[in-house]
Amino acid sequence: MDNTMLNNKIYLEGKIISGLEFSHEMYGEGFYNFSLEVPRLSDTTDILNITVSERLTTGIDMSLGTEVIVEGQLRSYNKFVDGSNRLILTVFARDIRELKEKSKNPNQIFLDGYICKEPIYRTTPFGREIADMLLAVNRLYNKSDYIPTIAWGRNSRFCKSLEVGDNIRIWGRVQSREYQKRVSDTEVVKKIAYEVSISKMERVEEDESDVAISDTENKEFDMEENENKNCNESEEIQDVI
Repeated sequence: MDNTMLNNKIYLEGKIISGLEFSHEMYGEGFYNFSLEVPRLSDTTDILNITVSERLTTGIDMSLGTEVIVEGQLRSYNKFVDGSNRLILTVFARDIRELKEKSKNPNQIFLDGYICKEPIYRTTPFGREIADMLLAVNRLYNKSDYIPTIAWGRNSRFCKSLEVGDNIRIWGRVQSREYQKRVSDTEVVKKIAYEVSISKMERVEEDESDVAISDTENKEFDMEENENKNCNESEEIQDVI
């Protein structure tokens, strides 16, 4: 298998909450988008956009409320919206099937890529440490996907040692987050940001002696859900590429 198929892998379990909407056609094959509601360890959920080939949906119940497993890759593309380019993220499905038995972790992603923007380290109003990174992940045909990621705690401190061009591997989950963005002195609009929340990461050294760090406590990994509601600075990485 080509290495570009191994450096971007995602596994999701969730419930279909929107109908199929035509996206595009390529070489006579139609592709459609739908929304998948994926549960977190807490009582909240993430609403993720899925792109799927019409050929994969043959024989699959795609009606609202159906629970499915989606495996594939996290893709990005630029779209001109409201006078500026926006980075759009979607899960490109390579397999979709009925969910018969739920697992303990319904949202898993692995990425192997390169830092393409200087990491931004900061603290939230509640004093928690956080870092934003933009990761370029190679794809077939000399293309790349640009994936916003967010690290917390010890992982965020580790990000301060990273530089543009560093090769890193990360494990985590894809999350959606509502935030408010001020567009004028009197107007605030509600938007949704999508990013990979990192649970474990490692820097790939030239001699393959990897330096790894992870947040071993699930409690710390899940705590950012409450602060996501109050921390809006990280949306800036979503708006420009």
